[in-house]
Amino acid sequence: MKTKERLYISDFIEDPIITYPAYYSLSKSMHNNEMLHASLEAIHKVEFTHYHQPKEYEEIFALLDSGQFPIYKEHYAIGYFGGRVMYLESYGWKSMPITKDAFTMENWLVF
Repeated sequence: MKTKERLYISDFIEDPIITYPAYYSLSKSMHNNEMLHASLEAIHKVEFTHYHQPKEYEEIFALLDSGQFPIYKEHYAIGYFGGRVMYLESYGWKSMPITKDAFTMENWLVF
């Protein structure tokens, strides 16, 4: 069984604007992933100046393929693992339901 570690937002963000969730349960490799930290910092600070809305789906998939984490609806870091698009919640990565909203470019932010 793979153990999970709690990544507390307060450990790497001073005075976050978004305080929930207070932590994320992650594998050791994800716990130390600087690209994930950058996405979570943008979400919890509501600071998206380095992000933009993609014009095409290729921008989203290029980030996913390179191991980076686009942001969905300004609330979720998105990853691509084992052929599945996943979003991060407090208790870990969850499979992302593909709904009509997932195909609306305005719901995405890319770096």
